[in-house]
Formats: sequence, structure tokens, C-alpha cells
Amino acid sequence: MLTDAQRAQLEGDEHDPFDAAGVPLQFRAKERHVGLAQDGRLVASTGLTDAEVEVGGVRFEVVGIGGVFVARPRRGEGLARRVLEEALARAQAAGPSFALLFCHADRAGLYERLGFRALDDPVTVGQPGGFEPMALLAMWRPLAPEAVWPPGPVTVYGLPF
Repeated sequence: MLTDAQRAQLEGDEHDPFDAAGVPLQFRAKERHVGLAQDGRLVASTGLTDAEVEVGGVRFEVVGIGGVFVARPRRGEGLARRVLEEALARAQAAGPSFALLFCHADRAGLYERLGFRALDDPVTVGQPGGFEPMALLAMWRPLAPEAVWPPGPVTVYGLPF
């Protein structure tokens, strides 16, 4: 997990660094992180977590990707891609056949270039009071050869990532 000091290095003085003010959901902390440091400072990071989903009545494990962030002065340098590529390599080694993430639609292009595809079916996610519709775009990526996301509504057990 990122320490408070590491998070402060990345986020600086940004008021809403993940543009989460309009998303009325709680998100889980990520257990594992991939970070990129330069000149002794953390400049980019993403988190990984194990999650269980159900699609069309079938439950399976995914690697959840979340908290992709690049320090403001370093944006536009390809650092998000670098930490995501390393995170995806670690996700492939973890065993599940799929990676899953949630993002604002205007950021989907980055993930599409890394092989993610948008889900068309509705997605619900766990929240403290029950299940709620996901307010962000959900995207998946195969981690195993020939893995294809099954059709049907998606339920994420536990908080989203």
C-alpha cells in the first residue's frame, strides 16, 4: 500500500486528484502497487488488487487495476503507460485470466491502447449498503491467451478498485 507520504508526493496539492467528486461510490484500497520514482520522488503509480466477479451466473477471479496516477508536473510523458505495462505483467503472473478497471470515459483511450475493451453490459459493485450501479466506464483485458470476457451483467463482489 502507498504510504501517506508517497500519496502526498504524487497528488501534491490537487483537491480531487482522481476526479472522484462526481462518483458517489466507495473504492477499496489496493494491496499491491507499481510505482515509478525519479530523482528520489514517486512520480507515477497504479494499484492492483484481487477481486471476484460474477458474469452471467459464473463467478471468477480478476486482477483489479486502479488508482492510476501521475504527478501533475510529469503528465504527458508516458509514465502512466510505463506503470500500467509493469502492473499488467505482474497481473499476468498472478494467474487470473482477466484484468478489470474502471475509468472516466475521457481516459479510455490510454487503456484501449494497452488492450482493454469497454464492457457493454451493466456493472454493479459492492458498497457498504448493498450493490450499486458502477458510475464509471468498466474495461477488461485478457491476461491469458485466448481469454474472452463472457456476455452478461457483471457483479463485482466487494468495493470497486
